[in-house]
Amino acid sequence: MKRKRKRRCLMALGIPLILIFLLFIIILILALTVFKTKSPQTKLVSASLDGVAPRISLPAAQIELNITIDLKILVKNPNHFSFKHGQGKSYLLYQGNQVGEADIYPGKIPATGSTTLPYRLTLEADELASNMSFITEVIGGQLVMQANTRIPGRINFLGIYKKHVNVVSECHLQIAVLNMNITDKACKDKTKL
Repeated sequence: MKRKRKRRCLMALGIPLILIFLLFIIILILALTVFKTKSPQTKLVSASLDGVAPRISLPAAQIELNITIDLKILVKNPNHFSFKHGQGKSYLLYQGNQVGEADIYPGKIPATGSTTLPYRLTLEADELASNMSFITEVIGGQLVMQANTRIPGRINFLGIYKKHVNVVSECHLQIAVLNMNITDKACKDKTKL
């Protein structure tokens, strides 16, 4: 009789402990494989020039060039949780110097989904008017610019698991000044988890 009672007590305590241990192992395996945080990926979908207004004054060698670049970046979220991004920034650079900027509005990308983020960069030509290499490139017909974009955000799973992420995209744009279009574009993205 004592053995049966002892055996029942061990079964009553042992089975729930074994089930809890198995549940812990399953959650650990899922957390390290399926639910492992992956980096959101960016891809430049389109880049076009809009609002181009060139003007060259030869006696004083003064160039006025107002360019607006429309960019659309596709942000893909490969995670099984949503990616909520805050307000991002994009900077237009010429030879490492900032010559324009744009804001990227905050939003939310669903689990395993993607969103296209459009933004406009305006070249502030007055900052480049005295730069001789800029004038030489414009007269030569090819202008090389760089657009750097940073989108901060956080990956959120059921309000319990939160991981901060910074998506960074660096695009090199080659602009044909005479045709007023973008002839070459190459982007690479980085994510800081």
